Amino acid sequence: MKVSLLSLLFFSLTFSSLISFSNSRGGEPTSLSSSGINNGSSSYVVSSRRFLVERNQSQISVDKASGYMTNSDLEKAVKEFGKRCSNISRIYSIGYSVNGVPLWVIEISDKPGEEEPEPAFKYIGNVHGDEPVGREMLIRLANWICDNYMKDPLARLIVENAHLHILPSMNPDGFSMRRRGNANNIDLNRDFPDQFFPMNSDMYTRQPETRAIINWLREIHFTASASLHGGALVANYPWDGTEDKRKYYYSCPDDDTFQFLASIYSRSHHNMSLSKEFPGGITNGASWYPIYGGMQDWNYIYAGCFELTLEISDNKWPNADELPILWEYNKMSLLNLAASLVKTGIHGRIFSSDRGRPLPGSIIIKGINYTVTASRGLADYHRLLTPGERYEVVASMPGYKSKTTCILLGEAAMTVDFILEPEFTTEGAVRSIYEWNCEGKTGLGGFWGFHLEIYIILIVILAFFCFILMRRMKFNLLSHRQLPKKSIQV
Repeated sequence: MKVSLLSLLFFSLTFSSLISFSNSRGGEPTSLSSSGINNGSSSYVVSSRRFLVERNQSQISVDKASGYMTNSDLEKAVKEFGKRCSNISRIYSIGYSVNGVPLWVIEISDKPGEEEPEPAFKYIGNVHGDEPVGREMLIRLANWICDNYMKDPLARLIVENAHLHILPSMNPDGFSMRRRGNANNIDLNRDFPDQFFPMNSDMYTRQPETRAIINWLREIHFTASASLHGGALVANYPWDGTEDKRKYYYSCPDDDTFQFLASIYSRSHHNMSLSKEFPGGITNGASWYPIYGGMQDWNYIYAGCFELTLEISDNKWPNADELPILWEYNKMSLLNLAASLVKTGIHGRIFSSDRGRPLPGSIIIKGINYTVTASRGLADYHRLLTPGERYEVVASMPGYKSKTTCILLGEAAMTVDFILEPEFTTEGAVRSIYEWNCEGKTGLGGFWGFHLEIYIILIVILAFFCFILMRRMKFNLLSHRQLPKKSIQV
């Protein structure tokens, strides 16, 4: 009898502990750091909140999938938005998924599709197929801006001063199959070139969704971006990996600025900044757990784009009736992060002093090992920085003398334009002729264009001496004649 009672007690305690653990993770794998299992060699264990281990398809019931937009519903919603808000938007596709589903993008701006000296921001949702909250939030964001940009100052600020690009679903195949990877079962957030390890270096071996993103950033010079995920509640920033694959805080050159951007999202959120697991609701990716081939680090290194990874829902696939609440929790965060491109940092253009033409030069902040390049067409640059600091800004361009200025960046954004002087050297002259050729003109035309100012000066000097000589000859001739006493003005 004693044995049976003890056995029953043990069974009850074990069962209750299992129930408690299951409830704490909301039906999802959770971090084990609170239980004391937390060391550098156990990154895969403690990182389970970010779901490296794919869930079985049977874990998502048909009921959970109901209420979410299907891929057909999403395409219809995007096209209907384009018709309803055609005055401030355009709809385009950046490519196709493995199964041929178009990757639709909504661009929102007062001049959509036109090149302007304004920063560009992109939101990407549904990177993982079983994290569909992002696609729902982004469609709601687009519609909210359309409905409110004439009456809401923040919406108007975004529309009139930036170009916002929204890709609701990067992984439509994974969504329809209810799994993390795409149709080839590849995790798209591990499919980008990596800075530490030689992986995904062959463009043709990458997934079509990954190639679409890479080509997209070759066409559009994005200043910043964010991808929306699910399974936790935190704003994640680079670096996402470490050189030795161990788990620890590994900062990128713009660590302060990334913390500032992540905090904008976290503080604007209903409860993200109150997180007990992540102080302030933000985290360095490698400190959470290292990943490789991620989209976030690739954006910063190879595309000059400051990207955050936003975990916006503790539950990866919550019931559809929770979506309105999740929208209210994330609305101001989504708006404030996009608006931060306009409200903070330094912005400007780079010009040549000799012809006043735009120069696609570079901007460097002394002490920060990172270069921001100006656009090729309008030579506008947008450098995100932490407010309240003093910076030494250097503008440079091959063939021109660099210029440096010191600024004290306040809470508001600052406009800093640069006019660069050409380097009058043999090397500089050759480079100028080459640039002239790149603009579609002949080498001879470039040569004459470069020396035109010298020839004009010589012609003016020669004409002046000829004028003096003729005046002197005329004076000498008249002095030998008997002139009338009455003078006449001619």
